[in-house]
Amino acid sequence: MWISARQLEAARRAIIRYLRKGGKMWTRVFPDKPITKKGAEVPMGGGKGGVDHYAAAIKPGRVLFEVDGIKETEARDALRKAAAKLPVKTKFIKK
Repeated sequence: MWISARQLEAARRAIIRYLRKGGKMWTRVFPDKPITKKGAEVPMGGGKGGVDHYAAAIKPGRVLFEVDGIKETEARDALRKAAAKLPVKTKFIKK
């Protein structure tokens, strides 16, 4: 599945807002795939459209965010709020 840069940014902001007191966060994915789109009411032909936005291709099992320096319950809450911003099913992994 693709996750757009806007969705990743919304999830990142949700985590950062929760970690304001302390802790550290790492983003493990980067939206480096350009998604093109032709304008509305443009006739067929004329080549490919311009870049509309960027996305990250996500496969099952991929780690999206890492959090350190806070309690596990706080980390669960922060990542649960971030998961609500994403279009994929997520789960919390503890190592």
